[in-house]
Amino acid sequence: MRTRLVHGFTLIEVLVAVLVLAIGIVGAAGVQLAALRTRHLTGLMSGAVQLAGALAERMRANTIEAQAADGANPYLQLDYDTAAGAPVPATSCFGATGCSSAELAAFDLYEIKQALYADFPGARVAVCRDAAVWSGTARALAWQCAGAPGAPIVIKIGWRDRRAQPDAGIVPSVALVVAGTAP
Repeated sequence: MRTRLVHGFTLIEVLVAVLVLAIGIVGAAGVQLAALRTRHLTGLMSGAVQLAGALAERMRANTIEAQAADGANPYLQLDYDTAAGAPVPATSCFGATGCSSAELAAFDLYEIKQALYADFPGARVAVCRDAAVWSGTARALAWQCAGAPGAPIVIKIGWRDRRAQPDAGIVPSVALVVAGTAP
């Protein structure tokens, strides 16, 4: 009787190939997850820049910004954290309703707060005069407003990162200089 050699794969070779394939799939899934996180963060950053730009244009368009001293300027009083709850509605100033500058400012601030509350997780916005937006010691943007009356007006927006610790504070992610020169 003749024996015939059969060539094929052994069970060990098949298991090694499946292991290599599994490692590749796990690696691809990790890259996909990192890409999704980056896309989400980029979307938040883009939305924050657009929101800050919209607020800056509203501030420039409203005459109260030019007329009011810093203490009476409602825009410079904005420091809203979404943890405080939904914003309180203001008088609607759509169309030809004839709102005063103060009512228009209150409506502008309400709309910015509402957009922040709806679109950003655990967010905060502040508008202030700040001569030093960047904190060199923390190596990040800072919420503190260390500005004199002639310092630039800055809009700061930040949100809680999903990967951060629950007790970690919110750090500004966007700082837009509205008036004055950048520090």
